[in-house]
Formats: sequence, structure tokens, C-alpha cells
Amino acid sequence: MVSPFSGHWLLENIDPYEAHMYAYRQSLHSGRTKYQTVEIIDTYKYGKMLLLDGKPQSAAGDEYIYHESLVHPVMIAHPEPRNVLIIGGGEGATLREVLRHRTVEKVIMVDLDEEVVNLCYKHLPQWHQGSFSDPRTQLFFQDGRQFLLESEERFHVIIMDSTDFSEQSLALALFTREFFELARARLDRPGVLVVQAVELSSLEYAKHALLRRTIMAVFPKVSSYRTYVPSFRADWGFIAASEELDPGDLDEETIERRLKERVGAYGGQDLRFYDSQAHRFLFSLPKDLRGFLSQDGPILEDSGLPPLDLTQ
Repeated sequence: MVSPFSGHWLLENIDPYEAHMYAYRQSLHSGRTKYQTVEIIDTYKYGKMLLLDGKPQSAAGDEYIYHESLVHPVMIAHPEPRNVLIIGGGEGATLREVLRHRTVEKVIMVDLDEEVVNLCYKHLPQWHQGSFSDPRTQLFFQDGRQFLLESEERFHVIIMDSTDFSEQSLALALFTREFFELARARLDRPGVLVVQAVELSSLEYAKHALLRRTIMAVFPKVSSYRTYVPSFRADWGFIAASEELDPGDLDEETIERRLKERVGAYGGQDLRFYDSQAHRFLFSLPKDLRGFLSQDGPILEDSGLPPLDLTQ
């Protein structure tokens, strides 16, 4: 069925065989920074939407699903997360979710593109809800890998909320074995890392599996999980990694107790998606997908990258 709507359309090419279209009222910003193209549009179905290099990053109607799923499983898994590092996360929503935790004393957010952060601060207040101005926040505008190389800081939790990896991606160096070795060296014990890890479904798993194998080459405990994000039209994957902590092993009583003790409203808004039942759902992968993710294969390394246009 062809839509009778004749206004503005955004076309997102997923791969050579699939595309998604979003109808929008107006463009709030369109331009290019030093590093990438940036668009902020007001869609009919999802509200405001941020796009980098033509790819949707988050939308007002469901960003909380993605950001709560990224942040809270690993924060709740840690017995007392005080120092947190966020790499990426320009919208400020990942920062917002970390700052809900009363245990947190300091959050360092490192984003390469200062212009994107400034645009999000101006146009997307629903995302950051003032988190950039929180006294616990420190902002650095530089490459995340370079920050880890130069910094002597140590962290209880590291959250990777960068753009996806591809052969042309600015973020590719944040997904190799060498990067994760560097991140592991900056984690206190106990410590835990989480990575947004592209689409994860029974038909789309190869890039997630490649990243999972890479992380498994560095960390002894690695867990994949996922949730459906409507504006992405996809099940989105995440990977948690640690020396000793496994969010997938948390029981419901522990999750609910820690949520009650630690997590409050931020910007006047409570959690909307994540709780102990959602946690169990996030880590429940189907049989076929568990099998696909257990297969051997290449990993991402600085010295040589396997082909990234992977298909099943």
C-alpha cells in the first residue's frame, strides 16, 4: 500500500535490499561538522530525530528504550558504581541515565564532535534534561581511544555509545581488540563495560557476532542482550563485558532492591522501560541466535580488519 502522504520523506538505506522511510514535518537543523553530517528532523510518528551521516541515532518517542537498556543493566550489576566513563553519547541521554544513580560521584563523557553535542543541547532538551550541567559531569571533546591512552583515570563502569562501526566509520578504532584491552586496563575491580552493538536478530547477527568475539578475546565474562527499538525498526544489540560481573546472572530481588536504593528520577522523570522483568527479557535470547553467536570466526584488530559488509 502506498501512503497518500505527499510531504517530506527521509529514506534510510539499510542495505542493498532494504530501506526505511520516515515522514517528517520539518528539518530543524541540517549541516556538516568537522567530522560528519548532522540532521535533526521533526517526524510525524517518532517526534524529533537525530541523524548522523544519514543514519537515525535516536528519536524522542522511544529513545528511553535504547538508553535505559544500554545503561542500567551494567550499572545495577556493579555493587557500587561511583566513577563512570561514557564514550560518545552526544545527545546527553546516556549521561542522564547514569546520573540517576545516587552512588555516582563523577561521570566523564568523551565525545569527538563538540558541534553535535552543542546542537543536541540546543535542540534536544528532552534527551539531556540538564545533565550536561550536573556538577558530577565532566565533558571532554576528543577521540575516546586517545583519552584512554592519555588519562590515568580508572572507572567502575565504561559505556560505549558511539556510532556503529564500518570500514569507513570514524568509530572503527573503538571496536578493535587493542581498544578493549586498553578499556580493560582502565577498569577498576570489579568493573564492567557495555557497548552498543548494532542490530541483533536471527537474520542480522554477523556484525554483532564479530564484535562479541573481539570482546571475548579480552574479557572472560561476555553477555549479549537486545531489545526492540521501534524507530530503528530493529532488535538492537548490546554487549556487556567484565572480569567478574555478569548482568545476565542478576536475580530479580537484587535488581529491584538496587533500583529502589540507588535510582531516582532525573529531570523529574522516572524510569519508563527498565525493571527486573525487562532485565530478564533483555537477556533472553532465542535458541537459534545463541547458536549463531557461539560460532568461531575472525575478530577486529588494528593490524587487519575482516570484511564488514557481512551477510548471513
